[in-house]
Amino acid sequence: MLLTVRYLKCYKHYLAQHIKSFANANFSTQATMMNKGFRAALLQLNVGKDRTSNLENAVDHIKKAKEGGAKLVALSECFNSPYGVKFFNEYAENIPDGPSCKMLSKAAKDNSIYLVGGTIPEREDSKLFNTCTVWNPDGEMIAKYRKMHLFDIDIPGGITFKESDALSAGNELVTFCIDDIKIGLGICYDLRFEELAKLYRLQGCELLIYPGAFNMTTGPLHWELVQRSRALDNQLFVFAISPARGEQGYIAWGHSQITNPWGKVIAQAGHAEETIFCDIDLAQCNEVRQQIPIYPQRRTDIYNTVLAKK
Repeated sequence: MLLTVRYLKCYKHYLAQHIKSFANANFSTQATMMNKGFRAALLQLNVGKDRTSNLENAVDHIKKAKEGGAKLVALSECFNSPYGVKFFNEYAENIPDGPSCKMLSKAAKDNSIYLVGGTIPEREDSKLFNTCTVWNPDGEMIAKYRKMHLFDIDIPGGITFKESDALSAGNELVTFCIDDIKIGLGICYDLRFEELAKLYRLQGCELLIYPGAFNMTTGPLHWELVQRSRALDNQLFVFAISPARGEQGYIAWGHSQITNPWGKVIAQAGHAEETIFCDIDLAQCNEVRQQIPIYPQRRTDIYNTVLAKK
């Protein structure tokens, strides 16, 4: 009987110690997961024909985004120039030596931020590309992505547009990292191609960023929907950054947006010039993936998404 009582006391002490250790370990894990995040700012800016004015406006808003606590700041497609086939050649620059890249490098360094430089028309030899650059807090370019899917569409009574009349397509997936967070890049029309997003997910991305400029025909129907689809299908965050809505030429829909891994819109702009801020908790990606484990359950014995070009 004495041995039984002593055993029970020892077991009680052992159990109490291990419960305490487990609680501390669990708290530590949760704290680490909660710290896996940052504040982001999406800059939906007015864009005109004066490149210098566009760049100065971007610099001003980047500074304000930093003052608002942003660690990552992202600009829209063609933030430095009007969007349109007739403008690409006129505004094209070399990367990283053109005036827009010099501004982006300086702004990233001056504000000590990661800066996704929207897109600019890029010239390389005889070809033009629609290109997104990314800059680290030291002002160094750490990524360059060329739009892979060119916007060639014809909607009777809506819009006809053919980027391929002026642009060449990119051929590479591009990622970059902030600490241990892996981020994939796409541009506008790339949003519609779920295979691209899935390839990024298979590479371990937890966030996809798409500078874009949907128009007044496709924007109301599809802008929010395709972002939610990419986020939900791949259980990651999606950022899409539009120019503000203008009054002439190609009219952008606006409504820059942040979508979480549940497919829920957690921040969205209107159509005018605006900056939206959002505190991103990347731990949500793991939470969703554990609760609904669709990727381990994929029937890759029957179907798969593979990267053909390496």
